[in-house]
Formats: sequence, structure tokens, C-alpha cells
Amino acid sequence: MDSLIAASARALAAGDALGALKRVALRDDPPALALRGIAMAQLGEHGRARELLRRAARGFGSHEELSRARCVIAEAEVALAVRDFTASPRALTAAIATLDAHADHANALHARLIAVRRLLLLGRLEEAGAALAQSDARVARATLPVPPALAAVAGLAAAELALRSLRIGPAQAALEQAHAAAERAGIPALLAEVAEARSALDRPAALRLAAGGEQLLRLGEVAALLASDTLMVDACRRGLGSGGKWQPLARRPLLFALARSLAEAWPGDVAREALIESAFRTRDPDATHRARLRVEIGRLRALVADQAQIAATARGFVLQPLAGRDVAVLAPPIAGEQAALVALLSDGAAWSTSALALALGASQRTVQRALAELEEAGRVRPIGRARTRRWLAPPLAGYTTILLLPAALPLE
Repeated sequence: MDSLIAASARALAAGDALGALKRVALRDDPPALALRGIAMAQLGEHGRARELLRRAARGFGSHEELSRARCVIAEAEVALAVRDFTASPRALTAAIATLDAHADHANALHARLIAVRRLLLLGRLEEAGAALAQSDARVARATLPVPPALAAVAGLAAAELALRSLRIGPAQAALEQAHAAAERAGIPALLAEVAEARSALDRPAALRLAAGGEQLLRLGEVAALLASDTLMVDACRRGLGSGGKWQPLARRPLLFALARSLAEAWPGDVAREALIESAFRTRDPDATHRARLRVEIGRLRALVADQAQIAATARGFVLQPLAGRDVAVLAPPIAGEQAALVALLSDGAAWSTSALALALGASQRTVQRALAELEEAGRVRPIGRARTRRWLAPPLAGYTTILLLPAALPLE
């Protein structure tokens, strides 16, 4: 490795992309192309970065598989930054194996963290947790020093996993470790990312709805409420439960609509006409609607029998929680049917429709229709055309979106 390449690599490791480019901007040999690609990625020029990294990978000979593997990892990180999940993870897995075989443990850890972050963005939290645990175990067995920048990224991944699972204590501990590591690394962008993650704990995360009005809750307060004996109807994750018991209703929208209407009116009752309107979306009910309401109320009554009763009144139905429990509704801070979509876009990155569909578990056509409605309302904007089109939304000032992200887990 010549002196200019070494100096450029040191500048990149310190987060000085311009300093790295000054040393290799006029060179077209594979190592210089790879460094230029990483520098362009740090400057936000992701399209140019991917082009340079691919040229560098092609330029390395068959005997330079370690260098090619590093290019694969760098390109995978760029794909993560632009929310492009179309590539198969097999290339990244093969690159990790190559790095392990050549004892490049730092870059292998970096690659594993990229894989974990990809799983987190896709909402595959159980897989992300298992991958992160395996990575931590591998580092512990090898008793290798972890570079501060990688330690900070690992802490951020652990914190996001804990936050998405509403485990506030472990999330705070992971963020403290990430902050200490970022300070040792001295990279401003990394410090800013940690600071943003820490601020999520202090911002409103949800609305508590009750007969007396609305109350903004932070994530810690949401976790405490869900762990209490209060009978919660959670409109963020579409379910209900109390005291650690959780009943998902995302696939049973009629029952959820009825449960929410009854919970919002508690301790009062709800008229049959109002329940029919909220559940069946009609203001002109007939005998068939009333008969169907009785059937659905019976199903909901059986579903919550160990936590509450649903009694008939002269004008409708009333929710009666057992053991003197309180009742509350947890609502998202973002209104509208596309709340989860807006939550994903609010991270400031440009998402493709295919990536959004993967993260939400919906069809690409469904996502395209929702984006068209949001664009018409001025809440999102596209960049690019055809296959290169990406979608952006402004950050949600004052709100965190953890509870709206896909695959949020109930409390253990």
C-alpha cells in the first residue's frame, strides 16, 4: 500500500471524506477507486459511489479476493443508505466468509452490522436480534479490540432493537455505550446519529386517549403503561391487552374498530348506530348491519373474556374491565391510514417502492397507491424517474415513529 492510499484510508476512517479525496481524486487504480467510492458515499453521492465501487471490484485480480470482498461490503452499505433491498444477501454473506478467512475481523464485524441494520429496517426483529447476538458472541470469543466507530454502530443497532421491542432500560444502556464509543472515535456524523437516537426517548411517541381528553406519552411512559394492568387498546400496533397479555387484531379490523370505539367511550356506553358506523363504514344501517353487529360483538366478547366484559345497554354496548382495571386507547401521533408508510419515510432517506413494500409486508401496488395519495396531499415527494424513482418525506418534527415501524414487538 503506497503512502497516498494509506493516508486516504486514515482520513476516511476519521470521517474526513474531502481529505481522502484530495489524495486519490486523480487516480484510477482499483484501491484508489474503492477509496473514492467510500468518500463519495460519505458525501451523499450514492449513485457515483456505487459506480466507483463496482469499477474497483472489477479491477482487482482473482488473487485479490479480500479487496473485492471489501468493495462488496462498501456497496452493501451504500445500498442500505439508499434503502435498496433488491440485492440478494448472499453476496454479503460470501464477503463475510472471505473476510473471516483472511482474519480481517474489523471489516467482518462491519459487514455483520450492515446485515443487522438491514434486518431492522425490514422489521425482521427476531432475525436481527439473533444476528446481533451471534456477532457479539464472536467478538467476545475472539477477545479482539473493537474500533470505537464500530462499537458505536453496534450500540446503535442494539439500541434500535431494544426500542422497537419497547425495552427502555436496555435501550438506554446501549445508547450510553454508543455515545461513549462515538466520543472515542471523534467522528462528528456518528456523534450526531447517536444524539438523534438518544433524543427519541424524550420526544412524544403516542397519544393516550380517554374520556377526559388526550395526553402525549414518551416511549418510557408507553412501555410502563403497556406493562401495567390497564386494559389498553393499541392503535399503533392494532391490538389490545393488559398486564403483559397481548391479543393482536391487525388481521381482524372489524373487531379492532369495535374495541377502540368501546374503549374511547369508557366508562360510558356506545350507541349501536355509532358502532355500526365505525366498524362497517355506513351511516344508514339496516337489520343486516344490526345482526352482524351482534355477531361481531359476540366474537369480541369471547376474545376479551379473561380481561373484560361487554354488556348490552338500552342504546348500545359498554366495556366493563375486570378487577377494577382502567381503560385507555393508545393512538399514533400521525393521523391517517398511511401512518406506517410516513413513519418509514420520516428517517430522511430516499426509499424505493419495492423497499417500502418489503418493510411493510404489503404489495408494491398497494404502496404505490398510498404514495400517490400522500403526494397529492403534499406529504411526500418523488425524486428520479421509472426504476430510479425514490420517495422522501420531511422529518416529523417533535415526534418519534418507533411505535409505527413494522413488526414492533409486544412487551415480553
